[in-house]
Amino acid sequence: MKKKYLQFFIITFLFNICINHGIYAQVNDARIKNIEAAFPVIDEIFSSYARQNHFPGFVYGLIVNGKLIHTGNLGFSNISQNNLANSKSAFRIASMTKSFTAMAILKLRDEGKLKLDDQVYLYIPEVKAQKYLTTDAPAITIRNLLTHGAGFPEDNPWGDRQLAKTDDELIAMIKKGISFSNNPGLKYEYSNMGFAMLGYIIKKVSGLSYETFITKNILEPLGMTHTYWEYSKVPPNELAHGYRWLNEQWVEQPLLHDGTYGAMGGMITSIEDFSKYVSLQLSAWPPRNDMDNGPIKRSSLREMQFPWNISSFNPQYKYPSGRVCPVVTAYAYGLGWTKDCESRVYVGHSGGLPGFGSNWKIMPEYGIAIISFSNLTYAPASFINMQILDTLIAIAKLQPRQLPASAILNQRKNELINLLPGWKNPEKTHIFAENFFMDYFPDSLRKEAMAIFNKAGKIINIEELIPENNLRGSFIMEGENNDIEISFTLTPENPPLIQEYHIKERKKIK
Repeated sequence: MKKKYLQFFIITFLFNICINHGIYAQVNDARIKNIEAAFPVIDEIFSSYARQNHFPGFVYGLIVNGKLIHTGNLGFSNISQNNLANSKSAFRIASMTKSFTAMAILKLRDEGKLKLDDQVYLYIPEVKAQKYLTTDAPAITIRNLLTHGAGFPEDNPWGDRQLAKTDDELIAMIKKGISFSNNPGLKYEYSNMGFAMLGYIIKKVSGLSYETFITKNILEPLGMTHTYWEYSKVPPNELAHGYRWLNEQWVEQPLLHDGTYGAMGGMITSIEDFSKYVSLQLSAWPPRNDMDNGPIKRSSLREMQFPWNISSFNPQYKYPSGRVCPVVTAYAYGLGWTKDCESRVYVGHSGGLPGFGSNWKIMPEYGIAIISFSNLTYAPASFINMQILDTLIAIAKLQPRQLPASAILNQRKNELINLLPGWKNPEKTHIFAENFFMDYFPDSLRKEAMAIFNKAGKIINIEELIPENNLRGSFIMEGENNDIEISFTLTPENPPLIQEYHIKERKKIK
């Protein structure tokens, strides 16, 4: 059996290299052309939205397969200087900064310098004296801070005004005592202060300020050379100034200097620079055997994107197109996560500060992403980015990435086909798990399959197996009259054996 399995694996592997690569290249080229055809529609949607919402300046970028393939620029980055906004303009991205702080924490974890379930007071001793709402409350952990589960109250817009505070001021506030809205670990509640604490922990563990650690370990390896923490260090012709729309005119907002709360929202960057970071997040998918070049492990990126703390369920959510599609949302590590009724997953984050609003979203299974920045206070960028991705999928007829079938699934598929419909001596094939013939009985299997095959008529084609994962899948056998769908699940043994099997007829669509 092992020899047969090895031969099958080698044949499948060589087939994939020699045949599928060429097919993939053709499919990918067609996919890009379909996406490019949507550019005029995307540009018009963004332009109309910017006008309706009085954005002084608006820039956006579309990423496909890890490349920034389309950008758009509207309005001004600096109204008084008549500086036009463009993909090199440096916008403050507010809470989009949080995922960089989370990534730095995970990098320190990967290096063995901290654990996510460490109690925060190990790094900020002043936290140990906090009085929780009840005496049976657990101590706050780093994971609680990463997922907005520490029990702190939602602190927008108060947190937005703390940006320039110092480490000493943060510690003094903690010493005075923190007011809790919940006990740790019970509920999602957005906390800017929690991410300021994470920035402080980065400094305590690494010996470097969070700004320096993130710059050296994330920004520089990604080539993000036009990303800043302190606005006064941005070239004046690149710096986007922030505005409010008041009394039918734009009123410039003061920029805050960099400080300890910058770990939650202080980064300043451009579409071109930020696209490199978004491409990194997309590069985590699919899991594979390629060289892992960092600056953080792909497995850690996927861990960042996992929905750790459920935040809401909206059964009445409406896409901008008007169709109702329930969604569930959660917080990952410095990232938001959304899954809709069509099993589409969106990962990313919004940012909002006085003078700025931004959002980015990736769709890991589609390999696409959108980024948009505006220099209007709390500009609602998430809504428009959702509309763009939804529109792009519809116009370009995009499909999610198909998981390749494993060699063992294909092997078991072929072995099942050889047994159907007569199920002759299935026990002697040794492809079934020990439970199988206690749950399924050969006579019943034979009777069921014969009836379905008789209705189907002559089998004229057997389609490729569609995997649900590495050990579960289904395939269609096309008959002259009806089709037959067969699904099966394998065990965790080595080699995996068939533990579950289902067969049913599917009427042809005429």
